Amino acid sequence: MNSEEEFYDAETGEKRTHLGLHSCSQRISGLKTLPSEMISRNNFSLWSILKKCIGMELSKIAMPVEFNEPLSFLQRISEYMEHTHLIHKACTLSDSVDRLQVVAAFAVSAVASQWERTGKPFNPLLGETYELVREDEGYRLISEQVSHHPPVSAFHAQSLKHEFEFHGSIYPKLKFWGKSVEAEPKGTMTLELLKHKDVFTWTNPVCCVHNIILGKLWLEQYGVVEIVNHSTGDKCVLNFKSCGMFGKELHKVEGYIQDVSKKKRCVIYGKWTECIYSVDPKVYEAYRKSGGDPKKTKQEHSSAGQDADEIPEVQETVTVIPGSVLLWRIKQRPSHSAQMYNFTSFAMTLNELESGMERLVAPTDSRLRPDIRAMENGDIDAASREKERLEEKQRAVRRERSKSEWSTRWFQLGTNPHTEAEDWLYTGGYFDRNYRECPNIY
Repeated sequence: MNSEEEFYDAETGEKRTHLGLHSCSQRISGLKTLPSEMISRNNFSLWSILKKCIGMELSKIAMPVEFNEPLSFLQRISEYMEHTHLIHKACTLSDSVDRLQVVAAFAVSAVASQWERTGKPFNPLLGETYELVREDEGYRLISEQVSHHPPVSAFHAQSLKHEFEFHGSIYPKLKFWGKSVEAEPKGTMTLELLKHKDVFTWTNPVCCVHNIILGKLWLEQYGVVEIVNHSTGDKCVLNFKSCGMFGKELHKVEGYIQDVSKKKRCVIYGKWTECIYSVDPKVYEAYRKSGGDPKKTKQEHSSAGQDADEIPEVQETVTVIPGSVLLWRIKQRPSHSAQMYNFTSFAMTLNELESGMERLVAPTDSRLRPDIRAMENGDIDAASREKERLEEKQRAVRRERSKSEWSTRWFQLGTNPHTEAEDWLYTGGYFDRNYRECPNIY
């Protein structure tokens, strides 16, 4: 890996238009927009609900549907796959450090879709599932809500050509701190590159939404993310920086890759909202000590100060160090994104349900949820009624089985063999299309 073009070719490859998902009916639609624009939240007060919840974990708090976005959290998880081309790229590289660089870029890209997404996804019902089949991108994914209290979502994605497997389980802990809501995504991501016998694990950064009570909502991600290759001992350490006193560090990601002998092999830098680069550590240190070239420094800005109605422009504000390699660049969102819950083009396809598809997906699939469908269609009253009905149905079923154990359908609790931590593991069989034992949750 010795030129920017090597990765930039892969980057330009991702700019092909994928406006519809490859559903199980094997068709791509021309979906470019949601059925209805985002509902207004101006007449609703979140403070009236949250003022008694400061410092509390919010998973048991019923939130008004007006503050949701028309996707289940299971569908939000599937957005990790938007930049699957990076996994394919890593599979082609012979050097383990080069592969880790691209996997690090994938780990960053997996949270990039959250930029400006201040709506809350619907809490999945126990037993809810979501499948995503993308033959054009060479993978399929299945996720299941395996626990209600605490809420745990498990997912498993696999290459259609047996090149990789990507899986994990997530327990999003939400806390309200007076002016902000913090989401800690407890759970481990595991990526296996089967040809190279590489196994990478990491945990996503903390996500925080600011100005919950007053002002413009804005979002940041922070925390240290360690990506470990359990097969080689290589490790990437990424620091998602908090915005700081004057917002100068907003969205920045900086880190490094070290090999098994703890020799620093490269420096990773950029922004999770824009792009990620790699550079030789000696070049990085020389550049840092010299103070850089002020003529090449581009003006930085803070997304926190943007008008909510403006479309996020992909304007690279990262100062590029000479000799750097571009690993990943974010896709530009569609022009109407701000009116569509700030969804990416990929996110806008996730509720797509083509004619006849409802007979092929599991009856527990998120696309069949009437409250999410009503909200997507702009009928907020129907969405609220259906949300309350489904929650009450779930409570009633839970009371009936108070003396019996809930049995998951597609995942089982076990031990991640690479981290030796408790994890939910896919048991297989979903795509055999045998759904007779699926619960009636809607």
